[in-house]
Amino acid sequence: MPGKTTLLAPSILSADFTNLKASAELAEKAGANWMHCDVMDGVFVPNITFGPFIVKAIKQCTNLVIDTHLMIVDPDKYIEDFAKAGSDHITVHLEACPHLHRTIQFIKSLGVKAGVSINPATPVSLLEPVLADLDMVLLMSVNPGFGGQKFIPGSIAKIANLDAMRMEMNPDLVIAVDGGITEENAAQVAEAGADSLIAGTAFFRADDPMAAARKLKGLE
Repeated sequence: MPGKTTLLAPSILSADFTNLKASAELAEKAGANWMHCDVMDGVFVPNITFGPFIVKAIKQCTNLVIDTHLMIVDPDKYIEDFAKAGSDHITVHLEACPHLHRTIQFIKSLGVKAGVSINPATPVSLLEPVLADLDMVLLMSVNPGFGGQKFIPGSIAKIANLDAMRMEMNPDLVIAVDGGITEENAAQVAEAGADSLIAGTAFFRADDPMAAARKLKGLE
């Protein structure tokens, strides 16, 4: 039986980089809502991915919302570049921003929706001072850096705690969850309070991405 319907944000990190246009078209055809761009610098996380030029290329390939996740140190240096590249959302890590409120306001000043992400070991309570200013919170349900990891079960309680916090402080806040999302756990994650599921391997590497998208979105 279908459960709560969620937004689906396929992670381009798991797509076919020899043909990003085809990957973006597949995501659109499957009913995805956002295209998630994982930006890693090899310092904040143990991997290196891509910069604004890839985000710009993806923007030219799709009408989907471009959801850019900066897993980098000192993100303030690059936020404007990613906004100019076509990002509709820019998410930074609480752990990487010593002046988080200022960073959030900077993102918003560029006409982009502002998100903050937290790692699995970071409690949601640390978001309280900025929660009212945010458009989105991205909860990492794996330790960031690589795709294909297993979902950390304790993330369910964190999602539920954040859902309760937003009901009091910012009901319009979008809760996104990233890491180890599968067809098997998507419904549980959604029921805990998630509005958007970031899925790379579960979508792009599925035997049938169209069927996977329906299950991930809670449509069947």
